[in-house]
Amino acid sequence: MRRRVHVEEDTGELNIVPYLDVVVNLVMFMLLSMTGLLAFGVLNVSAPKIAEGAVAGEAAEQPKLLLTVAIGRDGFYIAGAGGVLGQDAATPDAQRPPTIAKREGKYDFAGLTDALARIKEKFPKEQTVILSADPGVEYDTLIQTMDACRDRKVPGADGKPTHEKLFPAVSLSLIG
Repeated sequence: MRRRVHVEEDTGELNIVPYLDVVVNLVMFMLLSMTGLLAFGVLNVSAPKIAEGAVAGEAAEQPKLLLTVAIGRDGFYIAGAGGVLGQDAATPDAQRPPTIAKREGKYDFAGLTDALARIKEKFPKEQTVILSADPGVEYDTLIQTMDACRDRKVPGADGKPTHEKLFPAVSLSLIG
């Protein structure tokens, strides 16, 4: 006796429409929730602008500062239009120590904020700082330097700390 294999003529197809509906809804939900989370981690920075000439009234008031903070392996170098702070502007030398050296192997962000606060007292209208970093500097150090340049905590009238704006317009540059 032989067995005969019966081939069913009506083979049912798998209905994937409900599955696709669920997947599309989940993907849309995840995309919408991610855009809400990503907005909290955004820092507005810009590239340095090239200006053809300064406004005549502004040039008469005060010279342009062009404040630059460079993050090196040994610490922070703070420079303006006249040269590097703490060094002779006529003879810049890469072998000289930084303006704010590392303390115990760590970058001195509080010292950087204090130095920038002293600069802000002399240039109260200046808002821009150009930030440069050595290629070996970690990303977290760059972000903490941005925070140190943007504002500082000062005791308020009620004793609670408030934030004083230093240089909120941060531009990124490359050490070359």
